[in-house]
Amino acid sequence: MIYEYALIFIGAAIPWFEIALVIPLGIVWGLSPVWVMITAFVGNMLTVMLLIIGFDKFRIWYDKRQAAKGKEPSKKNERAVRIWNKYGLPGLSLLGPILIGTHIAAFIGMTLGATKRNTTVWMIISIGVWTLAFGILTALGFDFFTA
Repeated sequence: MIYEYALIFIGAAIPWFEIALVIPLGIVWGLSPVWVMITAFVGNMLTVMLLIIGFDKFRIWYDKRQAAKGKEPSKKNERAVRIWNKYGLPGLSLLGPILIGTHIAAFIGMTLGATKRNTTVWMIISIGVWTLAFGILTALGFDFFTA
């Protein structure tokens, strides 16, 4: 059983899998919704915190990588900038997990001038809210269909 929770942790920590996918999968697999939510939250927050802490080095690496590829900003990045301009860091953080991903939201927020402290606070709130939403809705929906 530890193996399944380790997969939840790793899945939540990987960008693009994140909590929106692993929480419903873990609950549907029959794991405890509470432990799935806790494990997914910690897994996702860990990598987001590492990104926030190491942002300066990561940004230098990322900018070089994008320049080497000759890439233009992606549609996700453009969407994030529109959200930032309209709703600021709280909006980007709260909408990020469902629209662009938590890691991209944190990175873009900091790129656009948010402090590490504010980004951390808003990402904790956002990931916490979405963890509860995905977990509770999946558990209730799964119970509804299996009852």
